[in-house]
Amino acid sequence: MVSRPVAQDDRPSPGRSAKRGKRRGRGWLIALAVLVVLLVGADFGAAAFAEHTISQKAREQLNLANDPAVTVHGFPFLTQALSGDYSHITINAQGVAVPPKLRDVDFNADMSDVTAPLSDLTSGNTKSIVIGTLKGEVTIKAADIARQAPLDKIENLKIEPVTEDYVRNGDSGQGETKPTATNENGEPVDTASAGIRVSGNVQIAGQKVEIFCFAMIELDGQKIRLEPKRLQFGNDKETTVVPQAVQDALLPNFNATIDTGAMPFSVTPTSVRVNSGSVTIKGEGKNVAFSGAKPQG
Repeated sequence: MVSRPVAQDDRPSPGRSAKRGKRRGRGWLIALAVLVVLLVGADFGAAAFAEHTISQKAREQLNLANDPAVTVHGFPFLTQALSGDYSHITINAQGVAVPPKLRDVDFNADMSDVTAPLSDLTSGNTKSIVIGTLKGEVTIKAADIARQAPLDKIENLKIEPVTEDYVRNGDSGQGETKPTATNENGEPVDTASAGIRVSGNVQIAGQKVEIFCFAMIELDGQKIRLEPKRLQFGNDKETTVVPQAVQDALLPNFNATIDTGAMPFSVTPTSVRVNSGSVTIKGEGKNVAFSGAKPQG
């Protein structure tokens, strides 16, 4: 048998081999990309399941009409789930009822170092969830504040923030003005007391009169107290000073106390801030049980 020489055309082309190598490389890259997408999708899916579980349990304990917003921060989620340790979880709930008279409270919880065993989380058991550090923020609206005695005697109650200097001295400017504390970003720092203007209509000698009360709202343990300092008659365009004898008679109508011990998670209040139409209380707790979310009446 006579062998023939190998023709140049029968030899593998270096160009075609290189192309096949590139195709194989692209195939591995595509497979790897698909795997990454699947893993990321599984991670986000597992996180969504955990968020939904926590949201449902928080809804039950807080007696909400709708599920609160829950976010499990950090990636990947699966490593946190397998270890049962979560670095950061937030809950935002609106319309929380706090017995006996608060009906529409907004609650934000910022939770760090949360321990939640995977088996309990998948079964919907949140009793063993422990929050290492909980920073809570509760916002009470004017409509709820108006239900607190003796403020419930005032019609159309409204609240606005004012400075402590204005509360104590008004337009006279007497006394020393205390500068507002700020953080490194120049933002106001919340403190244990704040100035507040409470306005509404009261009955005086059979007539309905609009009155403004300038007060300090202060933390006192698990309570916040409204300490009225002075009154003015009038409206937003013009006010008149109330005679001292009339002030002495009317000021007690603005002296109120709100017990925050019944708030969700029973965090210890650390600061208070007055907003237009609401008051926000901030607090912090350590090693808090998630089962303690339910307000106690």
